Amino acid sequence: MSASRLCRLLFSSLLLLFSTLSLAQTASQTPNELATLFSRSSQFSQVKISPNGDYISAITHKEGKTALLLLNATTLELLHLVRFSSNAQVGDYIWANDQRLVMEKEYIVGWQSHPIYYGELYAINADGSKPKYIFGYKRKSMLLSSHAKQNQAIRATGYILDPLINDDKHLLVSAIPWDNKNSRTLNTELAKTVYKVNIDKGTRTKVTRAPIENSQFMTDHQGQLRFVSGSQDHLSSSLFYRKNDAWVNVNKLGFKLDNMNLIAFGKEQNQLYVSGENQGQPLGIYRVNTTTGAHKKIIQNPDVDYSHAWINPLTKELYAIEFENGYPSYAFINKNDPFALYTKQLLNSFTGLQVRLVSSTKTADKVIVKTFNDTSPGQYYLFDTQAVKLRYLFSEKSWIEPKKMATVKPVQFSARDGQIIHGYLTLPKGQQAKDLPLVVNPHGGPYGVRDGWEFDVQNQLFASQGMAVLQVNFRGSGGYGQAFEALGYQKWGTDIQYDIIDGTKDLIAQGIVDKNRICIAGSSFGGYSALQSSIIEPDLFQCAIGMFGVYDLAEMFEEGDISDSKSGQAYLSTVLGDDPAQLQAMSPAQHVDKLKAKLLLIHGGKDERAPIEQFEALESALNKRKYPFDSLLLDDEGHGFYKDEHQAQAYRKMLSFLKENLKL
Repeated sequence: MSASRLCRLLFSSLLLLFSTLSLAQTASQTPNELATLFSRSSQFSQVKISPNGDYISAITHKEGKTALLLLNATTLELLHLVRFSSNAQVGDYIWANDQRLVMEKEYIVGWQSHPIYYGELYAINADGSKPKYIFGYKRKSMLLSSHAKQNQAIRATGYILDPLINDDKHLLVSAIPWDNKNSRTLNTELAKTVYKVNIDKGTRTKVTRAPIENSQFMTDHQGQLRFVSGSQDHLSSSLFYRKNDAWVNVNKLGFKLDNMNLIAFGKEQNQLYVSGENQGQPLGIYRVNTTTGAHKKIIQNPDVDYSHAWINPLTKELYAIEFENGYPSYAFINKNDPFALYTKQLLNSFTGLQVRLVSSTKTADKVIVKTFNDTSPGQYYLFDTQAVKLRYLFSEKSWIEPKKMATVKPVQFSARDGQIIHGYLTLPKGQQAKDLPLVVNPHGGPYGVRDGWEFDVQNQLFASQGMAVLQVNFRGSGGYGQAFEALGYQKWGTDIQYDIIDGTKDLIAQGIVDKNRICIAGSSFGGYSALQSSIIEPDLFQCAIGMFGVYDLAEMFEEGDISDSKSGQAYLSTVLGDDPAQLQAMSPAQHVDKLKAKLLLIHGGKDERAPIEQFEALESALNKRKYPFDSLLLDDEGHGFYKDEHQAQAYRKMLSFLKENLKL
């Protein structure tokens, strides 16, 4: 059988499988069947169009691994399927020119279910020809000249920085070196180095090295490195500009803004758009003059930080800022930019949906559009900007029927100290908002993270069984300004939990939920909150589910990937404090005697963020007091689920647990 025919058969089988799943949803389904359905990975993601518009590409799942589909843009015929053998799969990717793609190669290993990326970059043409590793530790030099070193293997993890749209032969790669010759572990204490890499031969030239850790580079319209921002403590950031091949701290320009981060260049050579803080308020967008240091505020929302900055991919100029103060909205910075005009046109066409332009040809005559909302995970379209025509391509999850999903609405309430707190409430479809069973779902983080108005698989699953779901953007959450985030520092077990509890009580006071049928379930920091809130208010929650949670705060300084670096230790000292008595007071494992809720604990044996020692600390404390609990341990999962079958297994157990304790 020919390779092209095999590709077409594989693509046809994928479409048949997912269309069957979609049809199956129209029938009555058991909770177990729904758990399997809602746990399935996206059918299509990372949908992109080639620079000349001849090809459309997308990531799909095949036999538990991700693969790259390459389609004819006109007929959607499958031309090639990039699918690595053995335990390897396709990660992020870009179109490097009209014909050639560059992608990250990931590995699924037996001791860890989440894919591992070792920094290999693999290039291939759209028709499957000229495959080649162009960056990574497995590369071998094919040169015998004095320049052979430019083509040798490199013990570093490379990330695509800039495809250099005006250079068909090269791209920029930023790389983090490894610890030593016998390890593939990133040395996060070292700054990134940038290389210019030939996409056909893999030869590379060193361009520069960042002056700070956790660096984010910005290239100008010609692909020249101009700015870099970074952080040494994961909390505050610094900005540098490049002058005469040297990095200079931007503070010398006298901007007088805190935590500046790069956004985009302006039309003039010396103009730059940055986000910055002033006295802890929500991030403002500023246009700065990199020669004089003068800066002007362009826009700032009084309540929330911006959620996305939208850049014209052809000019690299800023055209819109997206905010999410309840529902998402656009503020157009350059109303005459073609991409701003396209976005406005599409928003008018897709009522009730958020619109994003995710990929474009090099002339912007064709654009890939993604639409989504609280009931739809995402639909992809091809927009012909010249003919002003839309063509439907495919859905992220075609088996999800938006009309059957629950709506999500923004909520707000006053906490006990008067602080206004925002959140979201998912209400089960077809039911009156009165005396409903409730699941409180605190988000992870807690810092730099917030819940938004979007399709949430877990919440939709719970709502399908008649449960309301509350999400609280408690103090400490990201997105509401640094001052609001700092309110959560060293308040993990107190003020943050009070916000979660007060939000729950507000729904009780309104009569929306039944005070005798409330559970709390969260992951990571949300898992911590599930236990800690149940300890503070033992009579409020009938049950609690802790997933991948931290339960002994002192242990965070000794175990886990945060404590591995100096910057991580500095972060923990700031957000948790160093007082042993305070850490003990805020640790659920130290206060299980106050619990009344039924417990379900879910954890991954290979979790590096909340290592298994966290589960064991809580388990030991519960067993010591002979407190009953149920658990699900997944030996080869990390911090969260990667395998669909594990997610389905957890959903089945969670649904059974919740239905029993909420008397459904």
